[in-house]
Amino acid sequence: MFNFLSNPSVLITYIIILLTAFPVHEFSHAWVADRFGDDTPRVNGRLTLNPLAHLDPMGTIMMLLVGFGWAKPVPINPYALQRRSSAAPMLVSLAGPMSNFLMAVIASIFFRVGLVSVGDINASTATFLPNLATFLETFIYINLLLMLFNLIPLFPLDGEKVLAYFLPPAGQQVLDNIRPYSSIILLVIVLVLPLLGINLLGSVLYPALNNITRFLIGV
Repeated sequence: MFNFLSNPSVLITYIIILLTAFPVHEFSHAWVADRFGDDTPRVNGRLTLNPLAHLDPMGTIMMLLVGFGWAKPVPINPYALQRRSSAAPMLVSLAGPMSNFLMAVIASIFFRVGLVSVGDINASTATFLPNLATFLETFIYINLLLMLFNLIPLFPLDGEKVLAYFLPPAGQQVLDNIRPYSSIILLVIVLVLPLLGINLLGSVLYPALNNITRFLIGV
């Protein structure tokens, strides 16, 4: 998707996003789980912002090649969480996407207070470094994409546990029945359907993604 040789600023932008957005997302899961008394993330070395503890090799490669990737999931013990609160597993799952949203909001402040201009997005620079407006817009966009994608209610994404908490027992049973097939369903939606000309994910996520991005940067 990106020609890094002719536009190294894109590569630099995505490396910075890899080293910030992904570790913060996973650290947020770990931190909330730790607050609820589950020491599993701490024992596994995940209660840290060190990117090396969180980055997944294949997810990192995909991020640099196509602009979307993933990190290693944080291991948690749901039984330890539920001993503290029935809402704990949901809150742990929600923490990751919400951290991405918070990072997007913080980055958007630069646009809102006039430190950078929307008109400078994609403006050329004299160096291989991205201009600040382009970097911030990309940072906001990717963080919002991570938030929305992870809120899809299919295992192993965070949205499944968030939705399950608010469903009645019958609805939770439906999710339990779907769970063994969720990864296959997700792969079909993300990889197979687009090859057939059906962009189901894009038709659902991208309108919301574009609208939230435009709202945050003040377009």
